Amino acid sequence: MEALRLDGNAAAGLLSEVFAGEVTTAVGTCDSCGAVEAVGAIHVYMAAGTVLRCPHCEAVVMKVVTDGERIWMDLRGLRTLELAS
Repeated sequence: MEALRLDGNAAAGLLSEVFAGEVTTAVGTCDSCGAVEAVGAIHVYMAAGTVLRCPHCEAVVMKVVTDGERIWMDLRGLRTLELAS
């Protein structure tokens, strides 16, 4: 899995299609361990979809899949996501 892992900045383009503003500076709280990190610090694995994992406990915090026209997001692993207004 290490060969597939990037940092959260690798998901910036994809997430900017959904969230306005600079999403890599948004701060998320892992629902599994409670760690608080900027999205840019989260571990990203890219395959058929994009999986973002907590850098502390490796729990899945977000899954994103797109077909080019629609985007599906699963945010069950995030307790909170704080975006600057």
